[in-house]
Amino acid sequence: MTSLRDLHLATATTETAGSTSEVNSVRRRSLKLLAVAMATALLGMSAVEAKPLKLEKEQVKLGFIKLTDMVPLAIAYEKGYFEDEGLYVTLEAQSNWKIVLDRVISGELDGSHMLMGQPLGATIGIGTKADMVTVYSMAINGKGITISNDIYNRIKDTLPKGADGKIKHPISASVLAPVVNDLKKQGKPLKMAVVFPVSSHNYSLRYWLGAGGLNPGYYSATDVSGQINADVLLSVTPPPQMPATMEAGTISGYCVGEPWNQQAIFKNVGVPIATDDEFFDTIPDKTFGVTKAWAEKNPNTLLAITKALIRAGLWLDANNGANRKEAAQILSRAEYVGADVRIISKSLLNSFEYGRGDVRQAPNFNVFSRGYASYPFVSDGVWTLTQMRRWGQIEQKPDAWYADVAKKVNHVDIYMQAAQLLVEDGKAKREDFPTLTDGYRAPWKSKLDGIEFDGKQPNAYVEKFAIGLKGNQKLESGNIVGK
Repeated sequence: MTSLRDLHLATATTETAGSTSEVNSVRRRSLKLLAVAMATALLGMSAVEAKPLKLEKEQVKLGFIKLTDMVPLAIAYEKGYFEDEGLYVTLEAQSNWKIVLDRVISGELDGSHMLMGQPLGATIGIGTKADMVTVYSMAINGKGITISNDIYNRIKDTLPKGADGKIKHPISASVLAPVVNDLKKQGKPLKMAVVFPVSSHNYSLRYWLGAGGLNPGYYSATDVSGQINADVLLSVTPPPQMPATMEAGTISGYCVGEPWNQQAIFKNVGVPIATDDEFFDTIPDKTFGVTKAWAEKNPNTLLAITKALIRAGLWLDANNGANRKEAAQILSRAEYVGADVRIISKSLLNSFEYGRGDVRQAPNFNVFSRGYASYPFVSDGVWTLTQMRRWGQIEQKPDAWYADVAKKVNHVDIYMQAAQLLVEDGKAKREDFPTLTDGYRAPWKSKLDGIEFDGKQPNAYVEKFAIGLKGNQKLESGNIVGK
């Protein structure tokens, strides 16, 4: 039974907590204790709660980048789901994706909102080498491709229109070919940005360009720019800086998560012309990642975090997204995304604005739990690895290698253990989660080019692309060698 001493100690702690998030967390815990004490006194009985996990670490610091898809972390915090698991969580914004990875590996962060490819890339040694684990997919899709007003004005009259007079989507990257050729003649390549070399943004933009007949360039062991033989030069820019970088003329387009495509419209510097849900149904954009060492040292704490995040995803997709207006208000606050709530709402509330006033329904743009969206499918990891192979970040590997790496990183077992505990707690339903799965999605086709992906046959998949490395091909002195 909660005592007055417990309440006094909990309230007093707020005076010494270091950060705003810590203070708010303790205050909410105090209110919960007060509510339990009052209910106990009125009913004359002890409060009954689900048996909590024995946590190895109660105070954890989790990182994120200021993007809409960090929202499961914000909701798990604001709705008290972390506290329900006995966790005292501090959420801390990071300036770029490299810092996110470095700080998780160094232990400055316990875990973080991460790019889908970061745990995989680190585990196989692309850039920083460290064994990583992901247990939760934070969102399906959620990215857009935006081009500058100048480039858009060059192609807008060539874009096909429907009977309603609106431009038809998806727009093929082939519409950029005349612009690319004109710029090449002037010695001025078309430059676009992605957020990180192993990001789904990089692979989605490359996929879109390749499907339209434009080569986005290759990586090699000696040249990690990703610009070898490129028709379009891709470079890295942190997400919040993309609109300003394009306004300055440094780049003419980018692929990024929200709200930074909508921000281009708001600032009148660019026009979104494609979204990844137009060509993929199932590709996760971000994951929650920790180091393997941290996961092994803190298994119950990781389970508790996973439980809270799963609940947040369920809340976000409940009742056809009825809670998302509240989520947009939360995200607009400075400590989270810090963008105008109207801008966040344009993509979070099952819609997307392609140009000023051209708002269209987009129910699959951001998916957080529907269709098992938060389940860390092994085949999603395999798809990411196939794109690393396609563009030269890794050399030829046998099919078994893809499966082994994806299973090493994407821990469906931890996710399902957390899911089972939530069902036992009465906080989720069994039908919210997949059953009898080996971690692989059924084969699916891209809506852009009709190419089918089967996660159990990665090499056969890579062979299907007209643009991209396959077999034992690799780059030597700018030339593709092998077959």
